[in-house]
Amino acid sequence: MLFIPITLAGAAFQVARNALQRGMMPAAGPWGATLVRFLFGLPFSLLFVLAAWLAAPGVRAHFSVSYFAFALTGATAQVLATACLLVSMRRAGFAVGTAMQQSSLPLAGVIGWLAFRDALSPTAWAGVGVCTVGLAVLTWPRHATGPKPLSGAMFGLLSGLFFGFALNAYRHAVVTLAPAHPVFASVATISLTQAVQAAVLTAILAWRRPQVLEALFVGWKESLIAGFCGATASAAWLLALGLAPAAAVRAVGVAEAPMAAFAGRRLFAERLRPLQLLAGALTAVGVVMTALG
Repeated sequence: MLFIPITLAGAAFQVARNALQRGMMPAAGPWGATLVRFLFGLPFSLLFVLAAWLAAPGVRAHFSVSYFAFALTGATAQVLATACLLVSMRRAGFAVGTAMQQSSLPLAGVIGWLAFRDALSPTAWAGVGVCTVGLAVLTWPRHATGPKPLSGAMFGLLSGLFFGFALNAYRHAVVTLAPAHPVFASVATISLTQAVQAAVLTAILAWRRPQVLEALFVGWKESLIAGFCGATASAAWLLALGLAPAAAVRAVGVAEAPMAAFAGRRLFAERLRPLQLLAGALTAVGVVMTALG
């Protein structure tokens, strides 16, 4: 049962990272805040790779064209998903944006079924339906807390869609790299993709908006904390996956939604209405059904 507190810790660090990134939006914009996750989290991710390698010194990685194709597809989708999520939080509210992000699991199931012929059980399909209803209620403009709720909800759904692509691509990259050592393969893939993501985004922002980079490095302490929270969250999720089945870990990870609701109220003075709370709970139920299916 050790995976339960580890998963809850991962969810808490993920909410903290999202909150820190959202706080950077006014100065850095969505792309600058997205870069923080990759650039300032990379040193910590590399430390986690070293720890995983020391724990499994006999691991053999199989780099191939297929691996790099899956990894780079996941990296691109993750960048787009993170930017959409931050825009969603800014426009529809922190808690609503996080709840909309939960659509990544049912969408990942659908994408996996369409693109990779992964099987979905009747329970999983029912979970997709329940989650869709909950998200539909959350997308209704009157119930969001931000200044542009409808567009914020749409960006939230886009975030879930891109995260769904990223989940499938990363899963197949890990299986391709080192199927016998999933923890090492996962942290190694995350570090590789973070390096690519950080390099590309830094180059683009240096060319197009150098003032964004200046803002990130001026506030380097906050950026470093956000990077640490992001890397630690990823490491905690991966450690939990090494101790328990993915479905159980993902089901416990739904705790991220109430954590985000609490953070939104305390940090951003967002108040959720009863119907929002009900829709969020319904979405969480749908996510759990999809995971356990």
